Amino acid sequence: MNRNSSINRIRNASEPFDVVIIGGGASGLGAAVDAAARGHSVALFEQADFAKGTSSRSTKLVHGGVRYLQQGNVSLVLEALRERGRLTRNAPHLVHSQSFVIPNYSWWEGPFYGIGMKVYDQLAGKLGLAPSRHLSREETIKQIPTVEQKNLIGGVIYHDGQFDDSRLAVNLAQTASELGAVMANYCKCVGLMKENDVVSGVIVNDIETGEQHEVRARSVINATGVFVDDVRRMDDAKASNIVAVSQGIHIVLPKEFLPGNAAIMIPKTADGRVLFAVPWHDHVVVGTTDTPLDSHSLEPRALQEERDFVMSHARKYLAKDPTDSDVLSIFAGLRPLVKAGDGSDTAALSRDHTIMVSGSGLITLTGGKWTTYRKMAEDVIDQAETLGGFESKPCQTKELQIHGWTQASIKESNLKPYGADAQPIRELMNADVTLQDKVHPALNVTKAEVVWHARHEMARTVEDVLARRTRSLLLNAKASIEAAPAVAEILAQELGQDQAWQATQVTEYQALAKGYVFAN
Repeated sequence: MNRNSSINRIRNASEPFDVVIIGGGASGLGAAVDAAARGHSVALFEQADFAKGTSSRSTKLVHGGVRYLQQGNVSLVLEALRERGRLTRNAPHLVHSQSFVIPNYSWWEGPFYGIGMKVYDQLAGKLGLAPSRHLSREETIKQIPTVEQKNLIGGVIYHDGQFDDSRLAVNLAQTASELGAVMANYCKCVGLMKENDVVSGVIVNDIETGEQHEVRARSVINATGVFVDDVRRMDDAKASNIVAVSQGIHIVLPKEFLPGNAAIMIPKTADGRVLFAVPWHDHVVVGTTDTPLDSHSLEPRALQEERDFVMSHARKYLAKDPTDSDVLSIFAGLRPLVKAGDGSDTAALSRDHTIMVSGSGLITLTGGKWTTYRKMAEDVIDQAETLGGFESKPCQTKELQIHGWTQASIKESNLKPYGADAQPIRELMNADVTLQDKVHPALNVTKAEVVWHARHEMARTVEDVLARRTRSLLLNAKASIEAAPAVAEILAQELGQDQAWQATQVTEYQALAKGYVFAN
């Protein structure tokens, strides 16, 4: 996957692409893989980096959605559970089974949640991970030793999927590229082309060079998440908003706050959301919130009331109360939820995906969640084939192995998320022993990985490496700030940049990363 070759293919394209996709998050990347796998010509443009926004800021779960079962949305749960099973098979290097414990503090919670989880198991069918069961008080404490034990009666254990969201995004981009798609990050759509009032392509600006490209297409898909309404107004200036923006935040704590292998799930909090404390990359992710917002941005920030909410619940359910100084990072993400009424209660809005087609033929895909990205892609490409007038072909992604696929055991914890790419990264380290060095003592990231990101994963900035190719920004914001100069130096060598570029990269990254430091 090489950005320069992608840009050259755009410059030299003589025929319209079958599918042009605006947006490089979960839904856009999934659509690119699906269309390319069917043999269609595809180009995808992302205004920043792949998964820069919502798609790198999830709770890191591939799940059917226990909460949606409570809401009675059985069809969404069924679909999500099927997709969860497919994803564990198609990307086993990134997706694995995770045990969750629901601690019970009232006599009725055991049978109530126990029955609910049995229904959850049955809905999963053959794609289930492991059966749920009741736990005694002693078993509950054994599973989650740091759970609050006062008034604890017992628990219910069940299994769901866990993954690394931005690593999956990078692997999807690589998969699409290998299938022939043109993938370009840092290319912003600034306008739509039309012929006879029908959308016929996009106008994109190359953020790196300032060059503008007119890219013709038989179908155009707007998969820009919380920005879909901005693109819809490029098509129709009078288009009303269809998305209600909801913010969810997470804090990251050291492993000592949840030393076992099980996660904690609290089915209902004060704002009606499920709260999770989940082991992830040898740390603990705690969240989330559901806060309606009137605006959207690429870098949302946690509100004070959200910070207070998550910290108070962490202290309520963990025996050791975390202090502000214990929090290694705090991050916020925005959900693009399809509006119902005034959209003021985002916790009640559906997580189903929606496909809309404008009078000029612009296809908008919004809503949904990471777990169902593949089904979202299948549905939207079916629609694109019909509208674009090119050959309809069957979906090929149900059993398509995603880049990095391997079932081999990888001993090095830092290399596990790379799957099959772990071996060529090892070869880089063997060829140059200095690349075995870490970029920072507190971060489990080697210099060889940064070289790999630049050469094969289209990393263009320090942020790309520390926020998404690795998860350093989310795991230890302060350490990532200190690592920025080392990463900038390697990237400059790989990308042919000078010292002025390095200095700018470090300054920009450090300014961004300070927003992830909880206790300033």
